[in-house]
Amino acid sequence: MTEFHRFDHLSAREIRDTVQAVYARAYVEAIASGDPFESLEAAMRRFDAYTNGAGFDLVVLYSDGEAIGQAWGWPLDKASRWWNGLYLDDEDPGFTTEDGTRTFALSEIMMVREHTGRGYARALHDELLGGRQERRASLLVNPTNDHAYARYLEWGWSRAGMLRPSWAGAPTFDVLTRTLTS
Repeated sequence: MTEFHRFDHLSAREIRDTVQAVYARAYVEAIASGDPFESLEAAMRRFDAYTNGAGFDLVVLYSDGEAIGQAWGWPLDKASRWWNGLYLDDEDPGFTTEDGTRTFALSEIMMVREHTGRGYARALHDELLGGRQERRASLLVNPTNDHAYARYLEWGWSRAGMLRPSWAGAPTFDVLTRTLTS
């Protein structure tokens, strides 16, 4: 039996060990690559930073009581640094204007390897974004991750540009956006 559990920024911190365990199982190859940005420690430092403020939304998928996947994000406000370093495909001076209700940043979606290929990632995606009040969502995807990129395009996302986050060692990602309907 599978079920979703939702956590805000405070309750997400209470299950930090679960979040870390899912990350470790979902990104075995990335962690093993030795890339400092992909390390478990770096990932958990980012998680800790993301859970510093209200608005953080985490959905964990459990199968028979075991956490097998997770997705998280937060609404962007005026002070958000999400768009720092953005290069747009088409010039749009208002693209990065945020007010806390315009854009939901989908930061992470991951499944442990042995549970991939069953539609769970899409279910996590839909559970996290379903019912959001923001008008659009944004995510960053590594342009060399052909599998994830193809899934996002199938799920209604489109490329808006590219961005290199300010995190140490971060690669350059493609920026995808999608209109949300509640």
